[in-house]
Amino acid sequence: MTTTETPKERTFFGQPFSLVHVFGVEMWERFSFYGMQGILLLYMFYNTTEGGLGIPKPTAVSIIGAYGGAVYLATILGAWIADRLAGAERTLFFSAIVVMAGHIALSLLPGFAGLGAGLVLIALGSGGVKANATSVVGTLYSEQDIRRDAGFSLFYLGINLGAFLGPLLTGLLQTSAGFHWGFGLAALGMAIGLVQYSFGRRSLPAASKTVPNPLPGRRRLQMALIAVAGVVVVLVLILAGILTADNSADAVAIVTLLAAIALFAVILSSSRLSAVERRRVISFIPMFITSVAFWSLYQQQFTVVTIYANDRLNLDLFGWTMPVAWVQSINPIFIIILSGVFAAIWTKWGAKQPATPYKFAAAAIVMGLAFLLFIPFSGTGEHGTPLIALVGILFVFTIAELLLSPVGLSLSTKLAPRVFQTQIVALFFLSIALGTAISGILAGFYDEKNEPPYFGISGFVAIAVGGVLIALTPWVRKMMSGVR
Repeated sequence: MTTTETPKERTFFGQPFSLVHVFGVEMWERFSFYGMQGILLLYMFYNTTEGGLGIPKPTAVSIIGAYGGAVYLATILGAWIADRLAGAERTLFFSAIVVMAGHIALSLLPGFAGLGAGLVLIALGSGGVKANATSVVGTLYSEQDIRRDAGFSLFYLGINLGAFLGPLLTGLLQTSAGFHWGFGLAALGMAIGLVQYSFGRRSLPAASKTVPNPLPGRRRLQMALIAVAGVVVVLVLILAGILTADNSADAVAIVTLLAAIALFAVILSSSRLSAVERRRVISFIPMFITSVAFWSLYQQQFTVVTIYANDRLNLDLFGWTMPVAWVQSINPIFIIILSGVFAAIWTKWGAKQPATPYKFAAAAIVMGLAFLLFIPFSGTGEHGTPLIALVGILFVFTIAELLLSPVGLSLSTKLAPRVFQTQIVALFFLSIALGTAISGILAGFYDEKNEPPYFGISGFVAIAVGGVLIALTPWVRKMMSGVR
């Protein structure tokens, strides 16, 4: 009697081996994204003699805010393309190609042409990758697969490995060879991720390639015309001088705010919602506002903190000057270390852990305290702030992030009405987009010669927002109708 043995499943750290392909492309995309972002603001405001573009700092931080907000706005577009046109896997693959093209534009095209083309392509591509990589990972597991949470944790580790390594290497290359070499390294990183992914994408499940809600053929021309009309409107505003680099963050903030209001209105006015679902959506509004306040400060890592590191931080390490971009690698280190700690704390507390509104409020308060911690160093002069001080402040940034970011994504799925699952998640991304755009607006008010008012007002406003949410939490929890 002969028996046939079931072939042993090939795994990646105990997970489906296909995870390695998504892990890799996302890690290298984050490497390129954060590697580029670590030197982007410096490239804009450094003088032409230093290899930069010589853009005034207020204009440069406005561009950063608009670009960052556009990345999260593009996640909505990326999700729509996956759901209606191409499927998550194909959208992820071609979005990564667009990201690489953006980095190539930044590295090869000189001046403002390279900056404009590069940032537009990277924003669109990164939005598509961010929106769909998580969806593809989800298709690797059945609903009952106990490995799912551990798989997502491993995937999250890949994101932060890329975010850690990118600024280290691009920053080192920028200081030794120039900005365009740093941008070129970001392009190379994305290319490595694409090559690796292209070999493995065939083995991904069929579910990752399906289009859940195909757009009827008769409507495709209509949507294409709307897209073309949108591009034409933006070009006209630019040519007419209405939309400029100086007000780009304002424009993205206005568009995002209008989109969020419209989406809330569409959902709440739907007759397909039950009374309980409608109350849950209403309960999300104060947390949406708190999320905006949080991200408007947190995302200043790429604006004010970069300027601060360049001008005010003592970058001397035993006689060697550390690249400014390395500051952007501090936060990912803490995320890698603390993510597991927070997960263990929530697991240990179980049902006794604080309700989600309290976590959101704590995130805003802790973020406000982080800004207040800058004030004691306001009189230290040029390069007078010790590096260890900023490391400590960014440690507080990370604690605030872990109180809100993963919790917010989880909350949006729990509060979502059955017929608006994706749209509620989109609203959380819109809060990040709006906060990021506002961070660029706020950074324009930063004055290196008189820092206490900026850090003090920003910090106390965030603390006040958190305090208001604490006061509202009993009502919010009632409206959440059983969701914690």
